[in-house]
Amino acid sequence: MTAIDSRDAVTTSEEVSPRTRLRAVLASGVGGVVEWYDYFLYGTMAGLVFAPLFFPSKDPVASQMLALASFALAFLMRPVGGVVFAHVGDRVGRKATLVMTLSMMGLATAGIGLMPTYQTIGVWAPVLLTLLRLLQGLALGGEWGGGLLMAVEYAPNHRRGFYGAIPQTGALFGLALGNLTTSGASAILTDEQFLSFGWRIPFLLSVLLVAFGLWVRRAVEETPSFRKVRREKITARVPLLETLKHHWRAVLVSIGAKFLETSTFFTFATFSLTYAISLGFTRGTALNAILIASFVGIPVMLAVGAISDRIGRRKMYAIGGVLMMLYILPYFWMLNQKSVPMLMVAVVVGFGMIWSMYGAVLGTLFAESFSADVRYTGVSLGYQIGAALVGGPAPLIATWLLREYNGSYVPVGLFIMMCGVISLVAVSYAKDRHGQPLDA
Repeated sequence: MTAIDSRDAVTTSEEVSPRTRLRAVLASGVGGVVEWYDYFLYGTMAGLVFAPLFFPSKDPVASQMLALASFALAFLMRPVGGVVFAHVGDRVGRKATLVMTLSMMGLATAGIGLMPTYQTIGVWAPVLLTLLRLLQGLALGGEWGGGLLMAVEYAPNHRRGFYGAIPQTGALFGLALGNLTTSGASAILTDEQFLSFGWRIPFLLSVLLVAFGLWVRRAVEETPSFRKVRREKITARVPLLETLKHHWRAVLVSIGAKFLETSTFFTFATFSLTYAISLGFTRGTALNAILIASFVGIPVMLAVGAISDRIGRRKMYAIGGVLMMLYILPYFWMLNQKSVPMLMVAVVVGFGMIWSMYGAVLGTLFAESFSADVRYTGVSLGYQIGAALVGGPAPLIATWLLREYNGSYVPVGLFIMMCGVISLVAVSYAKDRHGQPLDA
């Protein structure tokens, strides 16, 4: 059992001071932005430059698929990272775990920015690049659950959906920041300069973001839920086994609920880049569409989180899920009109608005499904296994479907719809505890 700490006096989120709660939410959000910036930056570069620099071949499509495969491989490490760091988070605490994951992500991302290319060191370039990508996956596997719980476990009962949406916006902030730095470097430099050294700049800038994130997290105390676990001496000896034994249904529900959210996110954020460019749009135009959608999605997610505190997480998720299934084929049709305004509208509506409707509530829905002693492990397992099964492979699957069906986007849309059906069925079995105490 874990020793009782004198700071464990505060036992419920309702007793936390507004200043402490604000500090916790800031630490959750800032850390999430940094982690997702680092993680998604690889996806952006995999869609833009990694194919010729690290995976050159005579077939450009084959090179692109290899680059996207390296992007997808990291998703296999996310469940591993989720289990390893969640064990620490449920046994030692949320704060210590979040410092470790942020440091690991920063080192991996800086390493990518310093990597020599295939032309310099040959086959070792893709090998080392992939290893650093796997390290990113390991770090993010532990980061998401801890960042989510830092916000949710500090939240008042009647505002848990809103607080839970804050770390979820970290994905959009990070994606927007990555696209902003990439677009900036792409606009300032020529294509040759960008391929030569410009792509490295966004990765190296991550060092500054990591330093700021670590500084913010140092001042945060443990969450009320975890302090309650320590004080009552109910720390799980092996959180993974406890979760699989007593919460396996919630894990399965979480995995299924993740399918639609993760498949559509990476379809919009990664696959749409290469697809739009293949249709004749410039790299800058495609990046700007995703950038605008990311910024639009942030207030939408916060508003949806607040609405879910009134109508419930399941209902909110179902509304967004149905809309996405209806929208995905018109989305690709709009892109195929090869009109810049149509591209902007398509991405902003699909990614910035509809995706945000279920992306905002996913984390809170997961957190409400598990008890405090295994919550870190439970949410990490559901989230990361779902992402590994569908999220990472989604751009690769979409690229393969396009190739197999002679450029038709219909099979890609049907793949997304299939993910939507699975998720809606899973969410129908989820617990919806909006307005109720988290640790009753």
